[in-house]
Amino acid sequence: MFQDAEYDFSKGFCVKGEDTAVFLEHALAELGLNRREANEFIVYRLPLMQDNPYNIISFQSDIYTDAAKLDIAPEPDTMIRVFMAWHSADEAVEIEEQELTSPERVGFTVVEWGGAEVVK
Repeated sequence: MFQDAEYDFSKGFCVKGEDTAVFLEHALAELGLNRREANEFIVYRLPLMQDNPYNIISFQSDIYTDAAKLDIAPEPDTMIRVFMAWHSADEAVEIEEQELTSPERVGFTVVEWGGAEVVK
């Protein structure tokens, strides 16, 4: 189960709480979510994040997809899986910026998004 996975915060982003909505709009587009998908993600996650002084955010690409396997039939042409781990911080922290990429959407596309707040 993915809830037992070790989250990797060696790369990511430190975002002011008040800037989280704008950050997520940009980051989710870079990760391949369309406007509707990104809006659903933001509506669900933003209320938990916007009032924090800072949010430390890292998208858990390989860690997530390796731990939470999917078996879909018929097999999709494109799969976009976004999993964000994050925690609040009282002060800004330096973190190496994470590179965000996504596959090109071709044919039958499966999109999955989720996340977890890590309590520090």
